[in-house]
Amino acid sequence: MAPSRTPRFAYKGDRLKPLRAFCQVARLGSVSRAAEALYVSQPAVSQQLQALERELGATLFQRNGRRLLPTAEGEALYELARPLVEGIDALPAAFRRQLAGMDAGELEIAANSSTILYLLPRIVGAYREQHPEVRLRLHNTISADGTDLLRADTVELVVGSMLDVPADLSYVPVYSFTPMLITPRDHPLATMPQLTLEAISKHGLILPPQRQVTWRLVDLVFQQARVPYTVSLEVGGWEVIKQYVAMGLGISIVSSICLDEADHERLAIRPLDAWFPARSYGVVVRKGKVLSPQARAFIDLIGPDLFVRRSHEDPGHSER
Repeated sequence: MAPSRTPRFAYKGDRLKPLRAFCQVARLGSVSRAAEALYVSQPAVSQQLQALERELGATLFQRNGRRLLPTAEGEALYELARPLVEGIDALPAAFRRQLAGMDAGELEIAANSSTILYLLPRIVGAYREQHPEVRLRLHNTISADGTDLLRADTVELVVGSMLDVPADLSYVPVYSFTPMLITPRDHPLATMPQLTLEAISKHGLILPPQRQVTWRLVDLVFQQARVPYTVSLEVGGWEVIKQYVAMGLGISIVSSICLDEADHERLAIRPLDAWFPARSYGVVVRKGKVLSPQARAFIDLIGPDLFVRRSHEDPGHSER
């Protein structure tokens, strides 16, 4: 004998409709009044109640004169269903209220010192002006540590430069800066008619620590050209590096992002785009992460529509 099977009803694809109809009848005491409140026909309400009673195996209403009153089973269901129905019906308004309060809260961002010093001041200033209630925290880290914080959900986004993009992250480059050679103004390389990597390699370089992107990029270019070079000093911070170069302690290769008018007066500065690729800066997020409104607002100040989902036909951002 085949096992009995619970009857299937078409309305089960949308459980909210019969529960909403049930709650309106329980509240108003009438199928006709419930139908008017729901803008549906009386037969539709009756059918939904009958299907609900069949599924639950209980009589939900009893008639008292012209009014329908919930049975004991109906009272029990009403206590369960009413908060659910009211919560769903109130969802759009609650959602709008939630969004209206999104100017408050906090936003955690990771960036290295150069990004915080040279790239972010204008963006942070605009963000603070537009969203004064958001508590913004900038974590001063190198890129590798920043992505670790991103994976741990300690920060919501990273602003900086990346050479290699891990599979679990998305990187959208926004800004591009030219690599520049900086030397003391009286240095032989300052007036050399035609710079070469071999000529640069004869002088000790002052570079950031090896874990940082600048050091890796310089090493990659010299290695690919098979030109040996010497790092005479490793020190963090481009302001320190520029000061040491001005003091005659060595030369360096920096990004144009960190150079201003005062640097052009005290240093000899020459572009190196013939050998070194432009340095990109942008935004890094974790794939699959739903960005908060606070983060979305910050990213929009860098570049509107970054990380916005697109159709399959639309070209997307490169993740490299």
